[in-house]
Amino acid sequence: MNFVQRLRLRTLVIALLLSGPSLYADDLDTRVANVLKTTPLIDGHNDMPWQYHRRVSNHLSQLDLASDLTQIDNPTHTDIPRLRRGMVGGVFWSVYVPIEGYGGKPQAVQAVMDQIDLVKRLINHHDHDLQLALDASSIRKIHATGKIASLIGMEGGHSINNSLASLRQLYDLGARYMTLTHSKGLLWADSATDTTRHDGLTSFGELVVLEMNRLGMMVDLSHVSFDTMRDALRVSRSPVIFSHSSAYAVTQHARNVPDDVLALVGKKRGIVMVNYLTSYVSEPMRLHRAALEDHQEMLNRNYEPEAARELMAQWSALHPAPEVTLFDVADHIDHIKSVAGIAAIGLGADFDGMPPGPVGLEDVSTYPALLKELLIRGYSDQDIAKIAGENLLRVMTDVEAVAARLQTLEAPRDDLLHEVGLLNSAQKAQ
Repeated sequence: MNFVQRLRLRTLVIALLLSGPSLYADDLDTRVANVLKTTPLIDGHNDMPWQYHRRVSNHLSQLDLASDLTQIDNPTHTDIPRLRRGMVGGVFWSVYVPIEGYGGKPQAVQAVMDQIDLVKRLINHHDHDLQLALDASSIRKIHATGKIASLIGMEGGHSINNSLASLRQLYDLGARYMTLTHSKGLLWADSATDTTRHDGLTSFGELVVLEMNRLGMMVDLSHVSFDTMRDALRVSRSPVIFSHSSAYAVTQHARNVPDDVLALVGKKRGIVMVNYLTSYVSEPMRLHRAALEDHQEMLNRNYEPEAARELMAQWSALHPAPEVTLFDVADHIDHIKSVAGIAAIGLGADFDGMPPGPVGLEDVSTYPALLKELLIRGYSDQDIAKIAGENLLRVMTDVEAVAARLQTLEAPRDDLLHEVGLLNSAQKAQ
C-alpha cells in the first residue's frame, strides 16, 4: 500500500470516527492550529542561508524569500508564504560552511561570519515577518506578535578554527548552538562520517563543550560519532540537543542516535529534533542509497564518464528508490518517545540542506501534516505542543540558567589547542 492509499484509508477511518462520539471528535486541523497559537512550532535546522550562498552569492535581491519560490528553476523548500502555511513560529537558520578535509581550514571563521551577516540581513529585509531571537523568552514574545522567531545555529565546529576566543565572538554575533562536527573530523572531535581518530572528544574538545555551557550556547550532537555523543553527554553541564537527527534503531545510518544515547538524552533533559532526510528515516532507502553509491563508484572506476552515466541510468531504472513518507518520520518519533520520553523530541527537518523530502513532508508548509499524524497515533494535544516547541524552549531555558550560574563562578577559558595537546602528552608520559 503506497502513501496515497494509506492516507485515503486513514481519512476514511477518521471520517467514521468523526461521525459519532469518540476521542477524535475534535477536528484535527483545528486541534493543531489551536496548539500552535500558544506554542511556537520551532524547526531546529533550516539550510536556506546556504542556498543564498550557493545560488546567488548572498545577494538578497536575487532570491526573494517573500515570494513563491516553488515557481523558480530548482525550487527551494523554504519561503515565507510556505512558512506561514506551515504555521511556523521559529526557525534556526543554519550558518553552514563546508569543511575542507580533516580539521578544517582557518578561512571557515570568516565564511561563517559571512553567513551570520546574511541571516541578519535576511531578517532585517523581511522584518514584517521575521525577527531575530537570542533566547527562549524572546521566541515566545516574537511568536505572540505573529512574527517568526529567527535564530542562528552554527553547523560544524570547524567554524571556530580550534579557538575558544572565536567561539565566544561567534556567540556574541548571535549563534545559539554549534554542531560540534560536520562531515569530517576535527583535531578535537570525531565525526559520524569520517575516520575515527580520537574515540570521541579530546581534552580540548571537552573544553569546547564546557565553554559552550558557560556561554549559554547549546551543544549540538548531530553529525558527531557515537563516542563523541557519549563524551559530550558525560562532560556537558547543560542539556544537549541533536538539531537534525533521528533514531538509529529504526534506520541504521551513522548520523542517527543509538538507543543508549537516546536514554542518556532523556535522563539529562536533552532533545533529539527529528530529521526528514530520506536516507536517515527509512532503512530501505538507506540501503538503496548505499547500493547506488557503491554501483556509481564501481562504474566511475571502470568506465569512461559517458558510458558510466548511461550504465548508471540503466541501473537506476531497474532499481527504483523505495517510497519514503511522513509515516516513516512519525515512526522515529514513536521510537524516541519509547526510549527517551516525550520530553526528548523536537523537529529538525533539514529543509534546503537535503534532496526532496518524504512524501507528505515536501517543504516547510507541511509541519501540520506530521502533527496530525501524531494525533491519529494517540498523541495528546499537550504531546504535540511539546514536540512542536515546548521541549526545545525548556532546553534553551535550562541552558540559559546554567550559563547564568557558571558566569558568576568561572572566567572565560584561554586554553590553546596545542597547549592542551602538550599537557595530554606529558600526562601520558608520567
